[in-house]
Amino acid sequence: MKKIILNFERKTDNFKALMQEAFNMNLLNFMVSKETYSELNQIERVTTFSRDTVLPVKNLVFDNLEHLKSSKKLEVNRGIQLELKVKADEQKVMELAKFNEIDFIIVSASDWKIIPFENLIAQLQTSDTELIASVENLTEAELMLKTLEIGTDGILITPHNVDEILELKKLIVNGYNIELTKAKVINVQNIPESERVCVDTTSLLKPGEGMLVGSTAKGFTLVHAEVFETQFVSSRPFRVNAGDVSAYILVPSDKEDKLYETKYLSELKGGDRVLVVNANGEGKIVTVGRVKIETRPMIRLELEIKDQVGKTKINYIGQNAETIRLVSSEGVPISIVDVKIGDEVLVYLGPGATHFGTKIKETIIEK
Repeated sequence: MKKIILNFERKTDNFKALMQEAFNMNLLNFMVSKETYSELNQIERVTTFSRDTVLPVKNLVFDNLEHLKSSKKLEVNRGIQLELKVKADEQKVMELAKFNEIDFIIVSASDWKIIPFENLIAQLQTSDTELIASVENLTEAELMLKTLEIGTDGILITPHNVDEILELKKLIVNGYNIELTKAKVINVQNIPESERVCVDTTSLLKPGEGMLVGSTAKGFTLVHAEVFETQFVSSRPFRVNAGDVSAYILVPSDKEDKLYETKYLSELKGGDRVLVVNANGEGKIVTVGRVKIETRPMIRLELEIKDQVGKTKINYIGQNAETIRLVSSEGVPISIVDVKIGDEVLVYLGPGATHFGTKIKETIIEK
């Protein structure tokens, strides 16, 4: 788990609200000062950092190696904070990381940010010394946590409002777990032409991965990415030929109490984020690069899911082409043109009808 250190050295007007939201999000690493330490020292589950070496915190932050060596507080974790200004500062960080008495290094960079941190991440990825990036905003936070895919071990950031703390929590969520089940195909119908939606992402998707799409919000079919090379068509590993314009797709939620919600495929646009899920139900968030909508012949599948209360029927409409694949109940990609009555594919039994993508307690019938 990446380490998020919230800078609570100043007692701002919204300090109490920020602190409460941090507890709600289970973000419990705090940089404190004499002004704020008393607010947190009685709470056992928090981890405190401070530049004030007089405070009895769990982690002390020093300005330089000499200052650190002179400290007699050996029963705490000790770190150094420094700023990258020139190329030589990179080497200084790497040398400090070799010093056994340093547990973490907090690094800031006012000008060049990405390249110096790429170099440090590459060099320190096997080091026991944690690399913490001091960042100014959420954009920098996400960048530091994901640079070179590995990212820094953590970040130090000053939150300005409770919404920022919620967004920070989302940055360290390792992924989603979607409980997939199998559904039996009970009817296959050809549709002469419809508008279909290709979702082109900014990521390279892998075999087994796809998106969850459905004609109703009560059920979503796993539609495989176009990662396979054929004799007639090159692979498009960034693409999922998802379905018709009226279909729902699962997307990550911006709401605190929800992991995901739905959108219509016709609503998606470049810059949006969607969920990608594999055959094991392991999910991740990817960004949409563009959306292509074109008229094509389609196939409509009616599917039936056996659940605890009986049978639930759901529908999926996809392009009538060999390159559009669903995922069989055994986890094997299967072309939609080869799907026949009696076959079983992987689906997700959703929350039911929604209003603007959110499940509500209201009588809505979808069929």
